Amino acid sequence: MRKAMFAGAGASALFAVSPAAAANCGDLVGTKIASGTVTAAGLVAPGAFQQPSVPGGPPPGVLNAAYSDLPQFCRVQATLKPSSDSDIKVEIWLPARGWNGKYVGIGNGIWAGQLSYSQLADPLKRGYAVATTDTGHTGNGLTAEWAIGHPEKLVDFGHRAIHEMTVAAKQAITAIYGKGPEVSFWNSCSTGGRQGLMSAHRYPEDYDVISSMAPANPMTDLMTQTMWAGYQPQREPGAALTMGKLTSLHRAAVAQCDKDDGVEDGLIGRPDSCRFDPATIQCTAGDSDSCLTAPQVKTAQALYDGIRNAEGHLLLPGWPRGAEMQLAALVMADKPFPVAYTYFSMLVFDNRADWDWKGFDYTRDLQRSRDYGASILNAPSDGLGPFFARGGKLLLSHGWADGLIPANNTLGYYQHLYYALPRAQAQQQLRLFMAPGMDHCSGGAGPSDIDTLGIMDEWARSGNAPDRILAVRPTKAPSMPGAPEAPAREPMSRPLCAWPMVAQYKGTGSSNEAANFTCVNPDA
Repeated sequence: MRKAMFAGAGASALFAVSPAAAANCGDLVGTKIASGTVTAAGLVAPGAFQQPSVPGGPPPGVLNAAYSDLPQFCRVQATLKPSSDSDIKVEIWLPARGWNGKYVGIGNGIWAGQLSYSQLADPLKRGYAVATTDTGHTGNGLTAEWAIGHPEKLVDFGHRAIHEMTVAAKQAITAIYGKGPEVSFWNSCSTGGRQGLMSAHRYPEDYDVISSMAPANPMTDLMTQTMWAGYQPQREPGAALTMGKLTSLHRAAVAQCDKDDGVEDGLIGRPDSCRFDPATIQCTAGDSDSCLTAPQVKTAQALYDGIRNAEGHLLLPGWPRGAEMQLAALVMADKPFPVAYTYFSMLVFDNRADWDWKGFDYTRDLQRSRDYGASILNAPSDGLGPFFARGGKLLLSHGWADGLIPANNTLGYYQHLYYALPRAQAQQQLRLFMAPGMDHCSGGAGPSDIDTLGIMDEWARSGNAPDRILAVRPTKAPSMPGAPEAPAREPMSRPLCAWPMVAQYKGTGSSNEAANFTCVNPDA
């Protein structure tokens, strides 16, 4: 009987309105699903969900306020084993009433290792069925020791776990509601953005519309760029950048390039055209936080310029002007950021105890990184043809002030993808939106709240690709759990324009209101 439920039987089609919902949900326990088994299933009362503790996360209870207004839902937990070394945990949340007929897949950050509970709440409240996975291992997401000697687990992380989760979620949806989703969305950032691109590349039937924000792709190249950022402050004595130095660098860049979009507002609206030279704030006498020493100028310039070979040819881009504040996470330690450091030390270089990261060759070892992981971890810009051919739609976005993943990566990926597609597909099924002043996935001095799910849903419903979307800056700046609240900020909204269009201030009205900006082509 249970197996029949996942074969598509419609016995539970009345789940959304029938008191039998509890029985239907609980009946899924033990059922074979995709390449695994449902280990637990049951109705969760309104507002009753309690998030389990996660490695490296806040203690239980700290985040539970985010779930206080959740409606009743069927919580399905499953373990999937597509290989002999796989152990993929999945959660699928299904609205008990008012399902809108649609499904949303949610991704992960950095090396994953935990379920993205907090990102399930909003889609569920809006009537979507939603699912997430830990991608097949447990950890804090910062280090790669889980993949040493476990090539199948790396494949699960790279792409397979998301696909298996998606298959399982659609089977559960069919079992509970008597039919599969009418439209399937992918909505995620960072590693989740890369997972969305990988789904389009490897499993083009899984999702109809994909939002890929700040994608960590190509991942192997990003690992090399992150090593580069960590190396520059250690390159020579006195090259390190303190938080005070980074702040001065950022302020100087903003002061020079702020007005390029027609308004002085503390944001660099056109980082792609900003030519700020860090040498303009080089110390002329002594040393202080308000200026950079000569070695520090070289560090800053290298971060902007990117990685070049001995002949000066660009191998990988650097970070845009304006990303200095968040770059602190990559440049202020005594060795590179652990996500990249352990990719090389534990995986690419075989966990050798004698590996010296300061001897990294940024030409030879860039290729070694690709040889090791590109086929598993990278979504090529010329490999999404079948996704677009079946009508798939891709919403790319990136914050210009992202200091963890260079926004230039996504811009380059978009440009290569655009010209790899037939013209009609590129114009109607692909969009890129760049957000001035936005950090990695959220936050920053600029507007960063973007309803990517609502934008995708409208695109799917109307068939009209968006040319202008709204970004809003929260009046309450984010702060770490337990830290004092940041002071309130003035409300700000801005239009984000489909690349290559940019938002230009009209010259009248409040510069904090999106209505007073228009989208223009800066090259016209």
